[in-house]
Amino acid sequence: MHIFLAALAHETNSFSPIPTTLRAFGEGILYRPRDGGAQRAEALGFPGYGLLLETASVHGDTVTCGLCAWAQPGGPVARAVYESLRDELLGQLAAAGPVDAVFLVLHGAMIAHGYPDCEGDLLERVRALVGPGVPVGALLDLHATLTPRMLASGAVLVACKEYPHTDYLARTRELHGILARMVARTCRPDALMHKVPMLGIFGTGEGPMRALVDDVLRREQTPGILSISLIHGFPWSDTADTGAAVLVLFEAGHDAAARATAAALAQTFFALREVGAHGALNVRDAVDAALAAGDKGLVVLADSADNPGGGAACDSTWVLRELIDRGVQGAALGMLWDPLAVQLASDAGVGAELRLRIGGKVGEGSGPPVDVRATVTAVRHDARQHGLAGKFTEALGDAVALRVGGIDVVLNTRRQQVFSPECFTELGIDLAAKRLVVVKSTRHFRAGFDPIAATTIICDAPGALNSDLARLPYVHLARPIWPLDKAMEVHHA
Repeated sequence: MHIFLAALAHETNSFSPIPTTLRAFGEGILYRPRDGGAQRAEALGFPGYGLLLETASVHGDTVTCGLCAWAQPGGPVARAVYESLRDELLGQLAAAGPVDAVFLVLHGAMIAHGYPDCEGDLLERVRALVGPGVPVGALLDLHATLTPRMLASGAVLVACKEYPHTDYLARTRELHGILARMVARTCRPDALMHKVPMLGIFGTGEGPMRALVDDVLRREQTPGILSISLIHGFPWSDTADTGAAVLVLFEAGHDAAARATAAALAQTFFALREVGAHGALNVRDAVDAALAAGDKGLVVLADSADNPGGGAACDSTWVLRELIDRGVQGAALGMLWDPLAVQLASDAGVGAELRLRIGGKVGEGSGPPVDVRATVTAVRHDARQHGLAGKFTEALGDAVALRVGGIDVVLNTRRQQVFSPECFTELGIDLAAKRLVVVKSTRHFRAGFDPIAATTIICDAPGALNSDLARLPYVHLARPIWPLDKAMEVHHA
């Protein structure tokens, strides 16, 4: 096949204090093949983009590479930025000449000013450009917002099934396979969406969600069923379509099986709605639990409300202040996004003792800044961590480690969540010698930390990703929806 490949992805938090500008994409990934590949390595490491190139190579396909643009989650994308990147991608597709298929790596929850459904807008324009006969596929994050406009484009939509997202390679191969069969005219897929009126964050590694994902995999073996995506939705995205959904791709003529499958999975998923709300503790209780479990081995405490992977600023101080006030020893915390403090500590150099004001800079959800007397224990300009796909690494930017009493604190200049212990070990922090490590992440840290953690605790501090959704000033969210409206039953398609 001749495939056109491009990526335009952003997870938009409508309530984030961080604006998403062209600079944000430049600091994330902004790869333009015509520019000579200045960010080629970053594009190859972006889940889906590089994996499609590997998959296509195995099958002898020709790939015309287009834009790969991704920005760290934040507030809505500036209108002119979205329109410029969208039109650049469409121009590249037009210049690629006749193609057999289009493979897009999107997120599914991208909002720009004036565009509440960026993916629907983009897919609609791609379809208009290539015509009705060219297969178009889009790889999505499971925290997508699935919309009627996206389905109406006729695009084949496949979302990852795992959270943490460890299955991008499998989903890339799955979508490539469906597109290949469409090109060969041995497959004519149709799609059915069943909305599930709820908001929540659901890990798939254990408990009842693991069983549900396994059931999805089993049901995909049903004759006529091509693919099933369990869309979790992104609760901090304020649109009329925000929420969970079940998407079933099926062969023409298997409508009844698709409807029965979607309805059964939707009912089961909705029955698990409270799973995502359990287990998160406020700051004081989370630290109490961490200290109580400290004699059992390393405790990992996730500061989930300050996860930049969902649009938070990554500079909140609520947990740090609690640890300092209690005089906690043998702890590490990272990564705090504080470019100014990093510059000051870096200039002072390793071994320097200085007074610093750290964190608490972006907004009230970040908490007040913390004034500390710190010793600089490490300065790195080249530290990296293995990211979402696990195969490639991401730069931390300039990074420093500070010793604040009994706590090692990692600060950096490139806003990103903690995926790997490398965020600490690259700066000389020995986690084996710690009783507690605090990570700015919600779930993706588990792939790297579960093997070394004796106990994992989820903390629900104040912040941009606080789970008290009823306090969020939604404007566009369709109601009723759980948990804002408790007396809910799942709707039937």
